[in-house]
Amino acid sequence: MKSEFQKMMDGELYNFHDPEVNAAFGRSKEILVRLNSMTRRNPEFPKVLRELIPDMPDSSTISVPFYCDVGFRIKVGEHSFINKNCTFLDSGGITIGSYTKIGPNCGFYTPQHPTNYLERRKPIETGMPIKIGDDCWIGGGVTICPGVTIGDRCIIAAGSVVIKDIPENCVAVGNPCRVIRKINQ
Repeated sequence: MKSEFQKMMDGELYNFHDPEVNAAFGRSKEILVRLNSMTRRNPEFPKVLRELIPDMPDSSTISVPFYCDVGFRIKVGEHSFINKNCTFLDSGGITIGSYTKIGPNCGFYTPQHPTNYLERRKPIETGMPIKIGDDCWIGGGVTICPGVTIGDRCIIAAGSVVIKDIPENCVAVGNPCRVIRKINQ
């Protein structure tokens, strides 16, 4: 029988009040208190950032303040930049490609709650992964919903709410976000 933590890792319905799941959430909150009290110039910043996001490449960075659920479910490619005040609810996993720029105040939300209101009263959810390709530009204030994939070389206009996948080489805008044109490479 799987633990609730393993169910979370496998993208299955899990109890987010489970002690092991709560321990993972609590661990990240303690690290975030330290990280968000530093500047990127602090020599300890990269070490604390890697406590939160273990595979964070040296060539990529996150501006603080930054918020997330567990941290270790975030994967960031080389030479990417995540601006300040972003929130990554990453229980379902968030992958950011290389050379991708993310504007301030963006929200990446992987948790998905049951649609049945009686089930939604329970402390259960699933996490649906979010994937952002290489060479993307995510404008400020963008919201990316559970399960969304954005292809390589996309531009998502500021303030957009992305509820569906966006194919590669596109400019997409709005709420709900929609493709307005292809980008010629």
